[in-house]
Amino acid sequence: MLTSTVCAAVSAAGLGIAALTAYRKRFLAATRIAAFSLIPIGLVMTGVIDWVTNIVFKPTVWAGFGVLALSAVLFMISRGVERRRGGLGSRKERKAAAAGRSDAVAPAASAPSLGAARGAAQPAPKGKAAQGKGGAPKDDFSDIEAILKKHGI
Repeated sequence: MLTSTVCAAVSAAGLGIAALTAYRKRFLAATRIAAFSLIPIGLVMTGVIDWVTNIVFKPTVWAGFGVLALSAVLFMISRGVERRRGGLGSRKERKAAAAGRSDAVAPAASAPSLGAARGAAQPAPKGKAAQGKGGAPKDDFSDIEAILKKHGI
């Protein structure tokens, strides 16, 4: 009841200010002031003010907001942990995924593309056959292979 009276008084004061503004020939500003001053009485007439006061003064409503906040925090924590783990569930699944990545094979190859066995089985060619013009090594990609191996590719 008191909130209805206060809102009616605020609306009446706003309409009075709008009338004074219109008297000064500032009609656009007066229209805006009138629009804003009608909001409180409109909220009272629709019942929104009573609904808000019932929410504010009931402890069970605040307990409900607390439960919702706790739920949101738990959800965010679980999402953060899931992102850090990479989205895979158990330890066995992560190991299987890691093992699957190291056995990468090129489309037409019969052995892994850059495995540890390839570097040991095929030493870099030496002598004049590996050199191009001017004595520079022809196909010396050992530094590139080392970088790729370092990144697990």
